[in-house]
Amino acid sequence: MCAHVLVAEDDEKQAELIRRSLLGEGHTATVVHDGGAALQEARRHRPDLVVLDLMLPVIDGFEVCRELRREHDVPVLMLTARSTEDDILLGLELGADDYMTKPYSPRELMARIRTVLRRGGRLAADRHDDPSLRAAGITMDPVRHTVLCDGRPVDCTPGEYEILLAMVSEPERVFSRRQLLHHTRGIDRASTERAIDVHIMNLRKKIEADPRTPVRLLTVFGVGYKLGGGRG
Repeated sequence: MCAHVLVAEDDEKQAELIRRSLLGEGHTATVVHDGGAALQEARRHRPDLVVLDLMLPVIDGFEVCRELRREHDVPVLMLTARSTEDDILLGLELGADDYMTKPYSPRELMARIRTVLRRGGRLAADRHDDPSLRAAGITMDPVRHTVLCDGRPVDCTPGEYEILLAMVSEPERVFSRRQLLHHTRGIDRASTERAIDVHIMNLRKKIEADPRTPVRLLTVFGVGYKLGGGRG
């Protein structure tokens, strides 16, 4: 299945390389060179994925991501030369689904794009035989890539989804941050275990009645996190 990808990159040579690589994978692509145009195009045509450079003129990539998250659930892959831990964590806090640093190989970028699209439900799921999983009032369907909490649909980024899927699969198991980081395969390799704290914080806002006093996603001090409440 092809996807339509919006590429927001101010370097015209880089943008053209990404566009050609996407076309070679069977996707369609629209290229823009500043943040204002990226928001206009995203609002006009609702792409399946946004490849977003951070150092954009007019409106920077962080602000573009912030605005996109207010309006859409489109997956966002941040692409940038900025690779500090603070930049990565800020990108995740704003809802980015993946964060890739320059320089990069086109093959790795296309692999990341395939992963984000598949895990975001834009491409056919690759776990067709998996049954729905239920624990602590949460129901997850790995085939349809859906999450219900007490019967209410919950929108998750791919990273959040994979963390929650691991925990729903084994309720009451204590996961270390490193183990959970392994499940978020799409996160940039420069990321650290602190990224898991950001994902957990965002998940608590979505599935806890009071995120400040969680009853589902529990902290096990000195170890990591677990999903409390048992199966069902």
